[in-house]
Amino acid sequence: FWVVQGAVDVDIGANPSAEGGGDDEGVDDQAVKVVDIVDTFRLQEQPAFDKKQFISHMKRYIKNLSAKLEGDDLDVFKKNVESATKYLLSKLKDLQFFVGESMHDDGGVVFAYYKEGAADPTFLYFAHGLKEVKC
Repeated sequence: FWVVQGAVDVDIGANPSAEGGGDDEGVDDQAVKVVDIVDTFRLQEQPAFDKKQFISHMKRYIKNLSAKLEGDDLDVFKKNVESATKYLLSKLKDLQFFVGESMHDDGGVVFAYYKEGAADPTFLYFAHGLKEVKC
């Protein structure tokens, strides 16, 4: 979802004209709209992959992630990763690509796209590439 960041206009009930102030008091109103997931997790947008770059990245990612998985997790990942990769490849021209703040190029990529008519983006992750943290 989109959220607004930046300067906040707080109405304290004062009358600006009576206080000697006006609209041009030098307040830097640089409020911007950001996607909350991108902002909260400090994701960095990357240039779009072409088909060859995407396939190369996915092969490396699958190899690296498979080495970290065991048992049922590895089986489920291997069973589903090919169809997930094909799905992403079919949407390649519509995707935005994000990486974590460290911008580690062997890490996972977060994919985002806008469903038809949607104002908010949909984010796609490989669940097996996420670390669960209890709060």
